[in-house]
Amino acid sequence: MTLGSGQSSDEAGSAIGKRSEAAYMRERKVVPGGSMRAASWLQPHPPYAARGEGCWVIDIDERRLLDCANNFFSLIHGHAFRPVLDAVRDAMATGTAFGMPTESEILLAEALAARSPRMEQTRFCNSGTEAVLAAIKGARGLTGRHRIAKFEGCYHGAYDWVEVSLDPTPSNWDDENGNPASVRCNAGTPDSVLQEVVVLPYDDPQRCADILRREGATLAAVIVDPNASRAGTVPMSKETAVVVQDACRRDGIILIADEVISFRLSYEGASPLFGLEPDLITTAKIIGGGLPIGAVSGRAEYMAVFDHSAGKPKVSMGGTFSANPLSMAAGLASLDHYSRPVVERLNKLGGALRDRISKGLADAGVAATVTGMGSLFRLHIGAGRVTGYRSAFPTAEAAKLIRRIQLAMLNENVLLTPNCSGSLSSPMTEVEVFSIADKLVHVVERELDAYKGTSN
Repeated sequence: MTLGSGQSSDEAGSAIGKRSEAAYMRERKVVPGGSMRAASWLQPHPPYAARGEGCWVIDIDERRLLDCANNFFSLIHGHAFRPVLDAVRDAMATGTAFGMPTESEILLAEALAARSPRMEQTRFCNSGTEAVLAAIKGARGLTGRHRIAKFEGCYHGAYDWVEVSLDPTPSNWDDENGNPASVRCNAGTPDSVLQEVVVLPYDDPQRCADILRREGATLAAVIVDPNASRAGTVPMSKETAVVVQDACRRDGIILIADEVISFRLSYEGASPLFGLEPDLITTAKIIGGGLPIGAVSGRAEYMAVFDHSAGKPKVSMGGTFSANPLSMAAGLASLDHYSRPVVERLNKLGGALRDRISKGLADAGVAATVTGMGSLFRLHIGAGRVTGYRSAFPTAEAAKLIRRIQLAMLNENVLLTPNCSGSLSSPMTEVEVFSIADKLVHVVERELDAYKGTSN
């Protein structure tokens, strides 16, 4: 079922096999939209996974895809990683969940603490969304304030307050004073939520400083992802990081680092790379080894807001499956094998990937660019420099091309996310990385030429 490199994405319907088509037709009868996540959707329907092997995923039509999506960056060791499978098998043999603590949660919390002194204590939950929700509640409990600040276009999970201004458009992204507006993402979000969220510009440190100086005394928290995927996968400037850190210290604001994705960027996480000293850190994805997980970490003085040992805590945090032994075991195996040498090797491969794509696009005279850091990358269509959400915001034509390119890469047996971003996993070598780069350059050049031909 592998397609030739000359096939256009217009023919992609035939690329997604009959069994996936049948699965989709069956699922749409019982699931709205025909799949559980909009993020994995593509026209006419997504391929359905059957199994994974290292950096490859095999769909139910037996097509092998080089997986750069990695379940949206959560599989740092790819699929069916043997140490994780062994750890989960051993844990499962003793029971899947208890109404009691287990030593496994101690081991994973200790592993996080060993990586960063700012992760002295940890409370586990079941997703990045839950972790962010708990961190914001914790910040409110610590400060007695309720408003928060976030950066425009940044994704921090499915929680009303952090979804504000997730996807504004040029028609609504400024308020009457020319500052980023608080824009609802979902129908039905109350106006009161919009009033409780201050939106910051990702790539304008002076305007960011002005907003924080004006609003800082009212804020419980500033939440920041310094390499935000949805905001362009552009590393935050050191200038903006300094502005945020200084404002939090000046006004007693809790600084929350959302490292659900970016924790992979170094052995200690993302914050030290940007000079950030967060009070609370949220993690998920790679710390779960492919199983559901989330975590809030911080120094003991801040994490005390969740301490229930002397009675009702300031902020309650818990859940039926929080710190379940399967996720704990998988996460510990994942982190044990994400050592400093592995981090450095993957980051070096990520740099080589971005360099090769950039050179290939330049040599082809293609108006496109690639952004990213460490083992993360994202493609952008257009000649302009990408510095944040607004400069990454695609025109209608660019958005259409990105969809075509994602589908065309699928035809080349490479799986990217819908916005043509991706991540590397530890089973990958230069062979896979250079193949990804060369195919992406070829596909971008071909699809741009095809699009120009149809628009003339």
